[in-house]
Amino acid sequence: MHNLLWYLAAYLIGGIPFGYLIAKYFAGINIKEHGSGNIGATNVLRVLKEIDPARAKKLAAVTLFLDAFKGAFVVLLAKFFGVCDATLWAIAVIAVIGHCFSPYLKFEGGKGVATTAGVLLVLIPKAVLVGLVVWFIMAKTIRISSLSSLTGILVGMASSYILYPDLSIRSHAPLWIIAFVVIYKHKENIYRILTGQEKRVV
Repeated sequence: MHNLLWYLAAYLIGGIPFGYLIAKYFAGINIKEHGSGNIGATNVLRVLKEIDPARAKKLAAVTLFLDAFKGAFVVLLAKFFGVCDATLWAIAVIAVIGHCFSPYLKFEGGKGVATTAGVLLVLIPKAVLVGLVVWFIMAKTIRISSLSSLTGILVGMASSYILYPDLSIRSHAPLWIIAFVVIYKHKENIYRILTGQEKRVV
C-alpha cells in the first residue's frame, strides 16, 4: 500500500503539464492546438515565437526546467523518505509515463525527454551528463530537436552499462522501459526524420 501511494504520487506529479499551463497562462493559448500539438519545450518555443517572441525562449526554458524538475523532485522525495532502490526505479518509470500520458490532459502529454533527464539525474547522474553532452552537440549542429533528444537519451542509457555496470537493482530494464516509452512518443518524429520532413529549430 505504501508503494502504491508513491506510484500514484509519481504519476500525478509527472503528469503536471507545465508546457500547457505556461502557454495558457502567459500567452492565452491551448498549446495542444498549435504547432505540433506537443506540450514540451520545443513546441512552446516554436509557437510562442510567433505570438510573443520576446519571451518565447525564456518560457520554453522554464518549461524544460519544470518538466525535468518534477521528475527529479518525486524521486528525490521518495529517496529522502527511505524508499528502496527498486521502488525508486519504478517511481522514475511512472513519472515519465505520467508526463507522456497525463491524467490532466485525457492521457495525452509530452514526449518525456526532460522528465527522463530529471529522474535519471538523481539515479544515474554521470550517464545523464554523457547524454546531455551528446544532445547539446547535436542540437547545435544538426538543429533537429527530436533527433538530438533521442540520440542523447539512447547514448546516455547505453553509457550506463559502462558507468553503472551493476545498478543497485541489478537490472537495466527500467532504463529500456523508459526508452521504449520515449521512442514510442516520438514515432511521428521518427517517420519525419526518415522521410526528411522533420523541421529544424531556428
